[in-house]
Order: sequence, then C-alpha cells, then structure tokens
Amino acid sequence: MRKLVVLTGAGISAESGLATFRDSGGLWEGYKVEDVATPEAWHRNQKLVLEFYNQRRKSALEAKPNRGHEILVELERDFEVTIITQNVDNLHERAGSSHVHHLHGSLFESRSTLNPSLVYPIVGSELNIGDTCERGSQLRPNIVWFGEAVPMMDVAVKCASAAQIFLVVGTSMVVYPAAGLINHVPDDTEIFIVDPKIPDIPQLPNITFIEEKASTGMMKVKELLKK
Repeated sequence: MRKLVVLTGAGISAESGLATFRDSGGLWEGYKVEDVATPEAWHRNQKLVLEFYNQRRKSALEAKPNRGHEILVELERDFEVTIITQNVDNLHERAGSSHVHHLHGSLFESRSTLNPSLVYPIVGSELNIGDTCERGSQLRPNIVWFGEAVPMMDVAVKCASAAQIFLVVGTSMVVYPAAGLINHVPDDTEIFIVDPKIPDIPQLPNITFIEEKASTGMMKVKELLKK
C-alpha cells in the first residue's frame, strides 16, 4: 500500500470542541501562553501550570473524535497511514488510528523533572503538586513547551521523507519545527492541504489546497484519493 503521511494541527481537534490559543486572542482558556506553556512558567508557578493542564485534560476526556478523525481511520483500509500530530489530546487514538506520533507530547502522560526519560501515564484527569516520580522529583506534564526541543522531530522527518502522499490538516503551518516537515517530502509526492485559511506557502503543481474545515475537507480528500 502507498505511504500516506498526515500532519495534523489544532484545527482538527477544534471541531471536537477543544480550544486553540491562536484562535482565541492568543489565550488558552483565559491564560496567556507564556504563563502556562513555557519552562519559565513552570519555574514561576507549578501549581498554576498543573491546574491549566488539568483543565485541558478534562476537556479532552469530554471531547469526542469527529468526522475528520474518523476518515483518517477509514483511509487505513487502502493506505499505510502514519499520523504526525501537533495535538496533545488522544482523539486520533480514540478514533482508532493505528500509527500516531505526538510531536508536542501528550496530555495523558507525565514525566520526571529530574530525569525526562521517566515517563508515566496519567490515570484520571489530574496531576498535582506532590505527585512524584520513582526518584522523588515532582512530575510535570509530558508536553513540549515553547522554547523546548522537540524530541520526536527526527522520527517525523523520517516519516515525511518516505511519504508517497502527504496530507496537512488543520494547521496554520507557522509553528516550527513542525511546519518545516513539508520541506522534507520528496519532490514527486502529492500534497493535500486542508484548512479554512490556506497557509502562505508556494503553490506548487503537486499541491492541492482545500479551503475547508477538517471534517468536510477530509471528505473531499478521501474522494480524490479514491480516484
């Protein structure tokens, strides 16, 4: 089967009711990004950061996969589908996608502040002050914050480099290094970009732009791939 590599962003989760900071005045549920999603924020106020991610985790647990997620699962019948997501929710997995790489971490994992390799699943919706790793250090969300390195980037580049079809869904293509993945796609690979606002990238002959939200845009992509 042909290798279909998919880069997804906040736009696909937005249709399930999950807020995106770029679509809400630079805020996430009333918080400034620099107050809750940076290493500096963690050092200033661990309790605030934990409370913020506890809220997001609860919202993600209440959300349900939408038609965009479901179509990606359906495409596995005819393609070898690999999803590279910038999202930290688990909607792709809950929809049934088999191969998902989280570039920016997961809401449902914690990691040690002493040893980043010590990663644990979060049971329930809360991670709190006093929750520690096996070595006694405070646990933090296993999220890649602004200003931190993206450990999964090498895996993502390898996937993009092997893509025979590359699909971008619900991302503004302005957050790096994820936005640079398109530059690693082979020159002869067919590219589809689905977003209500088409990103400012070169309009090459092998790129098809679908200016719609994820769910309806993905239906069109599915029909085009059938042909």
